[in-house]
Order: sequence, then C-alpha cells, then structure tokens
Amino acid sequence: MNANRLMLRLLINGKSAQSPVLREAVNAVREQGVRLEVQVTWEAGDAAMLAEQAGEAGVSRLIVAGGDGTVNEAVNGLMRLPRDARPALGILPMGTANDLACGLGIPEELEAALKLALKAAPRAVDVLRVGDQHFLNMLSAGFGAEITASTPKTLKRLLGGGAYSLMGALKAWRFHACPARLEWPGGEGDRDLFLLAIGNGAQAGGGQQLSPMARLDDGLMEVLAVRQSSSLSGMRQMLTELKRLPANGEYVEYWQTDRIRVTADKPLPLTLDGEPHHLDHLDVELVQEAIDLLAPDDCPLLERAAPA
Repeated sequence: MNANRLMLRLLINGKSAQSPVLREAVNAVREQGVRLEVQVTWEAGDAAMLAEQAGEAGVSRLIVAGGDGTVNEAVNGLMRLPRDARPALGILPMGTANDLACGLGIPEELEAALKLALKAAPRAVDVLRVGDQHFLNMLSAGFGAEITASTPKTLKRLLGGGAYSLMGALKAWRFHACPARLEWPGGEGDRDLFLLAIGNGAQAGGGQQLSPMARLDDGLMEVLAVRQSSSLSGMRQMLTELKRLPANGEYVEYWQTDRIRVTADKPLPLTLDGEPHHLDHLDVELVQEAIDLLAPDDCPLLERAAPA
C-alpha cells in the first residue's frame, strides 16, 4: 500500500489533541511523505458526523485516535454511508480501557499504531446493531454496565482499567439482579442476570476477558449470561466458572448466535462499547462484512487470513 496515493484522515478526540506523543507520531509519518489530514472533535456526536463526512469526501482510510467511545461514534457515522463509501477504519488507542484496540492486538505505542493503520490490508468485519445504534466490540448489561457508568472519570484517569475492578469490588454485594427474557434461534429462557455480555470483541470493562471464542469476521456474535448469586460461595463459584470460559457452569452460560432478543420488565443498565444507555427491549442482530478494519496480520479477533 502506498499511503501517498490515498486520501487519509486522522480523527482525534479533542481530549487527546494536545498529546505531544501523538503530535510526534503524526510528524514522523508526514516526514516520510505521507499526506495525512487531521480533524479534532469538539463535543459529543462530532466523531460520528466527521466519520460520515470523511466517507462522503472520498477518504480511503479514517484513523481514529481516542478510546472505545470515540471509535464507537465513528463506527456509527460510517454505518450511515453506503457500504462502498465507508473508509477503512484504523485505531490509535488513547482512551482509558481501549478494550477493542487491545483485543485487536494494536500496539499501545502511538507511532507504531499509526504506521500499522497506514500499511495494514483492510479486512472486512461484522458490525452489531441494536435499533439505530451500531457497535464493534461489546454490549454489556447488568452489573458490568453499572460499573462502567458509575466509575468516575477522574478515577479512570488515575487508575486506568483498574478503576473498573475497584468500583466492582465496592458495588458487587449491593447489586440487584436484572430479570430478563432471552430469545435466540434454537433457544429461549428467563434469567436473573448478574451480567449479560453480547458482542464480537473479546473483552470489556478495562480488560475483563468475556468472549474467548470471539471473531469479528465469522458471522456470529458471542453471548455470555451470568446468573446472580446471593452467597459468598456462589460468588466464588461464579468467578471460577468465568475463568473456565467458554465452558458452561451453574452460574455461567456462553454461546454463539447471529441474533438475540432481550426483554426486561424495567430498563436495563447497559453500555455499547463503553457508552451508557438504559433499554428494556433489545433486538441485537449482525450485519456481516459491514466495514473494513485496519488491524495486524495476526490479529486474534480475525478468523480469515490477511490478503496476500
């Protein structure tokens, strides 16, 4: 790939725009002759708008510098475009958790991540849809979503992904289960949910491994349902079973499907790629090969080999 012949754009979350390390990375590739345009978000919704505009302008590669929420916004902007107008998506991990980038194997070092996004072969990946919202990595409902939503931003900045674990330890015993009905091809049932995770990525909540069989290009989503425990021994058993995924246990169920419906008596606390929502009805479906992703050749979340 000759980056000099493509229309390339870097979309930066405004909170990261003054990063000296990012500036050095951009200058380094420009000194090699790469023509890289830069845009910066100002407020919520800008990443989606600017991603959509990038496709309309004929941008070939859109590289997003930010966290999971910024990437999620950009994905939603891309999904407003016709398939052939969507730029390939690259990621520079500059958020708190960076769950998607970490799962993809994208380097933490920004210059290396930028060079990867410029040279990697685009790989078609699936996108999940809930109503008019799209996501690449993970939807979590119940306890995990409550922790993500309630963890203060200052604590996230101080402790990174460890902030989620700290808040989880403080809140786990006060959490009330979320009753819900799950329906999917070949199965259905009622669950008192401690945690529900649906996605294509492998981890959420600052590095918690939830979907060991996840692939972004296999036409399937992963579902993890964890039943509430009311005793210390039950909590220990639940944690033991989570370490044994994808095996099922007394508290933990794990399966793959291409769609699922979740119905609750009251709105569930949930997150889409880290962004908080409350919904009492979810129809999650898969849009196959919806966007092109710029990831390492040996990316653990991609089943098909990179093009030669």
